Amino acid sequence: MPVASPWFRQLSRLALPLIRSAASPGVVIEQAIPGAPGVRVHRPEQIRSRAALLWIHGGGLVMGAAKQDDRLCGATAAELGIVVVAADYRLAPEFPFPTPLDDCHLAWTWLLRNAARLGVDPGRVIVGGQSAGGGLAAALAQRLYDEDGVQPIAQWLFCPMLDDRTAARRELDEIGHRVWNNKNNRYGWGAYLGSRPDENEPGALESPPRHAVPARRDDLTGLPPAWIGVGDVDLFHEEDLAYADRLRAAGVAAAFHAVPGAPHGFEAWAPNTTISRDFVNAGRQWLSDFTR
Repeated sequence: MPVASPWFRQLSRLALPLIRSAASPGVVIEQAIPGAPGVRVHRPEQIRSRAALLWIHGGGLVMGAAKQDDRLCGATAAELGIVVVAADYRLAPEFPFPTPLDDCHLAWTWLLRNAARLGVDPGRVIVGGQSAGGGLAAALAQRLYDEDGVQPIAQWLFCPMLDDRTAARRELDEIGHRVWNNKNNRYGWGAYLGSRPDENEPGALESPPRHAVPARRDDLTGLPPAWIGVGDVDLFHEEDLAYADRLRAAGVAAAFHAVPGAPHGFEAWAPNTTISRDFVNAGRQWLSDFTR
């Protein structure tokens, strides 16, 4: 397993304690499941729909926390009039697969068990996330399908991290993708899957465990409709487009939204730009079809 933390993970450890709760106007944030893992519940004062969103934060599977997405979750809750539950999960490499996915599953189970108290219809829950969180959301949808229990009605995926085989493509190391490059990607996947991301390793396992890598699933039939949005200069653009194409080939409705010239996670670190607002609004417009 990887033992050395790269610079971006060290920076995250310093920055995360400084992130303050940022409740949106008209939205109350509640903590649930004390300790870690846990959830943050964004409850609008005016609930207009019994649908709900389970949101999973990004961070390359090795950093991040639910509170980093308070702004997005709160604004989504207020605009659509739905409850948004943001999941926290334990991070690799200290907690490799399946722990992060298990924690997201725990948040899903908590939401369903508390649906009546939250004013939520348990049959109308969407799963969503950004980057690593988008990958975990896609993996959770696959796991829930295989468990044959209550299913999510949609997947809302921002620049999802779906395929460990991207990390094995050494030619991508030279491109220098902004925000999240392929060397970072190799560390993240290696930490999550338990392989060492060094120069002597291929960067992708020959046969990863079931539900660990969403893009490795052979049959995508029966999964929920999906919206996948990503910048076209994002490292994940190619794998995200391929996943959308495979969903459609399997008979699953899949909308793919590419933003020209946009790097990884731009909507999170430049939220006040026109390009980010338009991108998120396009995603919410799609999501609104499932929340009416």
